Amino acid sequence: MTRMSILQLDKPTNILVLLGLTLPEVTEGDLAKINAAAPSGSTVRVVSNVKDAIAAAGDVEVILGFIPEPLFRAAPRLRWVHAIASGVDMFLYPAMRDSDVVLTGEKGLVGGHLADTGFGLLLNLTRQIATSIRLGPASWDAREAMRVKEIELEGLTMGIVGFGGTGRAMARRAVAFGMNVIAVDEWPVAPSDGVHEVWATERLPVLLAASDVVAICCPLSPKTRNLFDDRTFNQMKRGAFLVNVTRGEIMDSDALVRALQDGRCAGAGLDVAPKEPLPADHPLWKLENVVMTPHTAGASQLRARRNLDRFCDNLRLVQRGEPLLGAINKQLGY
Repeated sequence: MTRMSILQLDKPTNILVLLGLTLPEVTEGDLAKINAAAPSGSTVRVVSNVKDAIAAAGDVEVILGFIPEPLFRAAPRLRWVHAIASGVDMFLYPAMRDSDVVLTGEKGLVGGHLADTGFGLLLNLTRQIATSIRLGPASWDAREAMRVKEIELEGLTMGIVGFGGTGRAMARRAVAFGMNVIAVDEWPVAPSDGVHEVWATERLPVLLAASDVVAICCPLSPKTRNLFDDRTFNQMKRGAFLVNVTRGEIMDSDALVRALQDGRCAGAGLDVAPKEPLPADHPLWKLENVVMTPHTAGASQLRARRNLDRFCDNLRLVQRGEPLLGAINKQLGY
């Protein structure tokens, strides 16, 4: 049994809510829900910036928000952080990673809107939508050339790298488009959503060779950083498309550019980049077979509500010493 499953808070608790990009406000109704879920007599404070959070952190035991290292070091009584983020790699500096502080978050809650963006990017490539928008009125002069490049997804194979919440959401959408779907994952996870068997990551080369579209849906970890390098791109079916809506650092920047330039990769739909923000002079901006959004796939009108509800559920679970939802293995990074 891990520490995250035996954490128990059954006495009045000091809770700090740190607002951020995915939790821009907490209403009076939200505060009422948090207070109702927390141990009786608990204190809930809301701050809008890290400076105020550090000033208030001395007696804080639970944080809903994020945990930069200066805040962690200012909170000696901290026992649990519930992150307003699905990827938590930025919080796993050694002091936090190796501490007894429990980390939970949005894991499994954000797949739908990430997959929406993933398919939007893919369709921009395969249906030449991005080209039409870029050319504007001149697109009529390029109409025949664009039609030659358009392909339909039905009957093609999507290979999904990482079969968690985002991977399963991508699979559901791929099936709806009439695609065949295969997947790999580091862990033995159950198949679903049109995937009949989830392969071990050792079979990644088999997946790459069979896939017309490769969707990166895994978190960033020491094992996945720069996973897509020259060797990986050489294993892909020539002319396959790449979609990435999770973490840009999973792709080696120079290898990605080379694969897009020489035709090994037909095009890339990216919500994330190897470096963010991507410098204006980076070659990816100049490639016509690349469509990018500025790490906005995580946005949804439902996101903050889902995570607040999970935090309240976890507040009730932690009082009973039961396993928490969205628990992160800090050593593995997800």
